[in-house]
Amino acid sequence: MPRYRLPLTAALIACAGAAIAQTPPPPRAPALTPEQEAERIAARNLPNVPGSGPYPAIMEVSASLPNHVIYRPATMPAAKLGVLVWGNGGCQEDGAGARQHLLEIASHGYVVIAPGRIMSGPTATEKLPEPVPGAPRRLDSPTKSADVLAGLDWALKENARAGSPYQGHIDPKQTAVAGHSCGGLQALEVARDPRIHAVLIHNSGVFADGSNPIAGINVTKALLKDIHTPIIYILGGPGDIAYPNGTDDYARIDHVPAALVNLPVGHGGTFYKPYGGAVAQVSVDWLEWQLRGDKSAGRTFTGPACRLCVAPGWSIERKHMD
Repeated sequence: MPRYRLPLTAALIACAGAAIAQTPPPPRAPALTPEQEAERIAARNLPNVPGSGPYPAIMEVSASLPNHVIYRPATMPAAKLGVLVWGNGGCQEDGAGARQHLLEIASHGYVVIAPGRIMSGPTATEKLPEPVPGAPRRLDSPTKSADVLAGLDWALKENARAGSPYQGHIDPKQTAVAGHSCGGLQALEVARDPRIHAVLIHNSGVFADGSNPIAGINVTKALLKDIHTPIIYILGGPGDIAYPNGTDDYARIDHVPAALVNLPVGHGGTFYKPYGGAVAQVSVDWLEWQLRGDKSAGRTFTGPACRLCVAPGWSIERKHMD
């Protein structure tokens, strides 16, 4: 039975006004409030937790995929594993920035792969430079959508490679892509891949004004027509800087099952909360329903009395789902 534990928090990038073509790109106002930014920074030092699912999870870097962070059950379960490839908030190089959220998903029987290195938490070997509080930041993308997709390539190759610890443990039909903020735009690019079977977009969407202000990101609304799987947008309400983008995306998608859910807390996610917070539970339910056909998890989204229909603070819109 799905659990709802904690409300939403913080992360990284989204909207910018009209951008002047120049290099480097223009600075932007912070997407997070000072309180959210302080919470984000403090969360970098929180201990890792193994998730609340049946398979306590770990975070590691593999020599065969050195520029990515892998989240997986510590002990390989008898059941087949799903795969989730992740676009980091801000398209940053910290593959551990959402580690509480990703460890929670992994504990339910998934291999989760984020580009970058371990730059947050007690096992960090290096750290991202901290921004000056209140200072504008520049819009760029240190990681690319190709880096997100490389995680899927690796997982499927490892599933087939003789001697791999993953050999035969992965179900190629249980594959999904997700991302937060700028990483959500990367996820939309990867969503076109025919090997993807479900999509989750957190606090993101193609820029509603038609601009592409993030260096290294070039997506348009035309991309939405290439989505071929069920998709969910998880937004932070009207106070979320990406709210106009995500709601506009949802309004345009009418050819696949789609959901738009909101918890009105702004641009963040619950990524820095223990066990990934409320959004991690919604994400697990989406994956369990879409990839494994779990009807109990599906009741979070379907029916007139769906769990998100009645959960305090949440709202949900749906298409082609009931």
